[in-house]
Amino acid sequence: MRMLSAAAVVVLLTAPAYAQTPNINLMPELMSKSPEEKEADAIKEKAYKDSLRKIPDAKASSDPWGTVRSNDAPKAAAAPRKSKTGSSSQ
Repeated sequence: MRMLSAAAVVVLLTAPAYAQTPNINLMPELMSKSPEEKEADAIKEKAYKDSLRKIPDAKASSDPWGTVRSNDAPKAAAAPRKSKTGSSSQ
């Protein structure tokens, strides 16, 4: 009787989780393209590549904080190294 009730609990707990899984076909039937579709795709790809060539190269830096920072920023002084005993003499 315990075995039957344990199995019923497992089934009742897993049923909602199973119902939430999406019904997606991960391996759809492969459909080949017709020659007209291939030609249309080639035209679209060529137009896309041509449009990418028309974009100008970035010549100036796009750093918005570039005018705020100075080029000769002081470097932080290195802290003196301490030995394992805690003394600073070396």
